Amino acid sequence: MVASAAVAEAPRRVVSVNLCTDQLAMMLAAPGQLVSVSHLASEPQTSAMVEEARAYPANMGQAEQVFLMRPDLVLAGTFTARASVDLLRRLGVEVIELPPATTLDDVAGHLRIVGRALGREAEAEELAAEFEAGLDRLRIEAPPARAAMYYPSGYTTGSGTLADSVLRHTGFSNIAAELGLDGGGNLPLERLVMAQPEVIVTSTPYPGASRAEEILVHPALKAVQDRAGSAEVTDADWICGTPHVLRAVRGMAEAREALAALRLTMLDGAR
Repeated sequence: MVASAAVAEAPRRVVSVNLCTDQLAMMLAAPGQLVSVSHLASEPQTSAMVEEARAYPANMGQAEQVFLMRPDLVLAGTFTARASVDLLRRLGVEVIELPPATTLDDVAGHLRIVGRALGREAEAEELAAEFEAGLDRLRIEAPPARAAMYYPSGYTTGSGTLADSVLRHTGFSNIAAELGLDGGGNLPLERLVMAQPEVIVTSTPYPGASRAEEILVHPALKAVQDRAGSAEVTDADWICGTPHVLRAVRGMAEAREALAALRLTMLDGAR
């Protein structure tokens, strides 16, 4: 069950077992209210709040470990391990599950859900209003330029995703959505090349080397990037529906403005 109703009395001991609820809880919890966040909150490649997470004991999301922390509220995601969530509920622990954000509108909504759960409605409303104002300032009203998200193993995101919402807000159409992809999936490099994107958005490489990332240095992809534009992004800004996604929005807005300037330069040169 995804709960959105307010908890009758503000919980005193809150544990988060999901990367995205970790960050929302760290933003909103009263001092001493949040007692643990998931271990993913300390991973620089996925978390936008690594420094803040170091102030909290980390958990692995296991029901036994979480129960021993004596929480009166657990924040989880709808994709959190079902066995852990179900066992905690059978043990009498209140669990609120938050679905993944699939649009920018979800960010303010999720702030308000977690704010109500923590008894921090006023703080949540303030953050939501700031986020919505930031979004309004970064909206690009222009004919859409064609962009493609391209990650290790050729992974991409299509319609119905937070990344797609970021692209559309900043004046881009999403090639994966054009090709009929709903959600996430793999896009063969050949199809990407044939689609002729104007901008390719890819992730910052992980430390070390992996075969999954080899496709990102393929000569065919480099040729497309040289002809088009390329934006290297930090995954942590795109994964969760929190106010930190504004950094992703700002980066894509700047990329769209740079592309518009390039088009004008090319037009002037052709005259």
